[in-house]
Amino acid sequence: MFIERFFVSFMASPLKKLLGQTAVYGLSSIIGRFLNYLLTPLYTSKLVFQPEQYGIITEMYAYVAFLVVLLTYGLETAFFRFYSQSDDMKSRVYSTALWSIAITSFGFIVLASVFAQPIADFLGYPNHKEYISWFAIIVGLDALIAIPLAKLRAENKSLKFARVHIFSIAVNIGLNLFFLAYCLPKHLSGEVNWLVQTFYNPEIGVGYVFIANLIASVSRFLLLLPDILKASFKIDRSLWKQMMIYALPLLFAGLAGIINETLDRALLKWLLWPILGEKATMTQLGIYGACYKLSIIITLFIQAYRYAAEPFFFDQQKSGSAPKTYAQMLHVFFAFVMLVFLGVTLFIDVFKHFIPNDVYWVGLDVVPILLLANVFLGVYYNLSAWYKLTDKTLYGAYIAIGGALLTIALNVLLIPILGFRGSAWATLACYFAMAAASYYFGQRFFPVPYNIPRLLGYFLLAIGLFLLDYFFIQTNSTIGWVVKCLMTLTFISTAFFIEVVLPKRKDYAN
Repeated sequence: MFIERFFVSFMASPLKKLLGQTAVYGLSSIIGRFLNYLLTPLYTSKLVFQPEQYGIITEMYAYVAFLVVLLTYGLETAFFRFYSQSDDMKSRVYSTALWSIAITSFGFIVLASVFAQPIADFLGYPNHKEYISWFAIIVGLDALIAIPLAKLRAENKSLKFARVHIFSIAVNIGLNLFFLAYCLPKHLSGEVNWLVQTFYNPEIGVGYVFIANLIASVSRFLLLLPDILKASFKIDRSLWKQMMIYALPLLFAGLAGIINETLDRALLKWLLWPILGEKATMTQLGIYGACYKLSIIITLFIQAYRYAAEPFFFDQQKSGSAPKTYAQMLHVFFAFVMLVFLGVTLFIDVFKHFIPNDVYWVGLDVVPILLLANVFLGVYYNLSAWYKLTDKTLYGAYIAIGGALLTIALNVLLIPILGFRGSAWATLACYFAMAAASYYFGQRFFPVPYNIPRLLGYFLLAIGLFLLDYFFIQTNSTIGWVVKCLMTLTFISTAFFIEVVLPKRKDYAN
């Protein structure tokens, strides 16, 4: 009887829709990014890239993340806001947002290509101006397709979204394997055949990672081209102004947010170079970038969750039970990401082998810090719904800009002292502060009945188990592994009882 009531209640819950959408988005996002994640052992193997070479990849993709946010300038979220208002506006909203970003993206590609050499000189890659041209196209196309992908999400076409996403990732992975797992070993062993002779040039080096990404971005654009061409070729100027008024604060919030996410890798280079020199600096950057990959497991879920949650927030806005639903979302989300934190930290001796070159392992101590930082980043994304729902996007900008300033200050202060470990601590402090600020202002303007003691309980339980393992459990024994498994099961059973069993018992009693 209890089980029957549980499933009936769950199927009727608005969270069912969110869970279903998250599962599909998660399948594409998590599988896709996990497959990309599996490229890390390839990149960091002794045969392929040493830390100083991997540092180039880390740095360039830090800039990409910043530029994509700049070129979408908040219109993706503005699209959801205006698209959901009325069926009559949907076509105008889509075409206005799409062609606005198309114009700016094309302009960016042209300008970056024209000034590729000066930009390459500034970044310290004077012999590789092609990097700039390649990344200009990658960034421009990724910005352009943001709106067609947003339209798929708004229309709940998650399966099509997943197909496009997975196909482009498959292209990227396939080309990486071809260049680095097939051609490179053949070249090094002297077993050169016509494929290697035709498609592989050892002087390109890390550039093959960028080439694979470029071709994948083009393939994703081509898959979405029919959706792009369906839009009417016009921009509603009046509507565009309204969308930009809504979007511009989000642009500053997005830029500040991406500074928080990626600036540490850029600052590592510019702050350590005068102290350590080029090779040692790029080595630290490479080690930090590789170890950062181990914290991406939480980010995978966060991304999948955001894809589904953002349109879900707006859909539920008109419901009288919306605040209660938002609270439930955060409770379940937080329990899950703290479980991921615990799982990775307890079994770090397993996860570290995703980086097969032990030269990188000196940075493993930053993984728990970065995992926890990403936990609070996910919390912030949940808590930030209030300023989007109330059109107080300026507050979101203030919070993000404050976080960015804190990130810059702490990185400048800590990197010269602690190296890349300073960046990790700065990231954690920033995301915690942003989550706390968003909670404070959110409760003033859009109160949501979050159960803070419950969230604090999950946090303390996970941290307590982690510290117990860190100081007292020996991982090189069978008993140690058994204890780790029991710790994980303890957290799972506790969260399940609180989130599932206890509420249903109360419903059954009523």
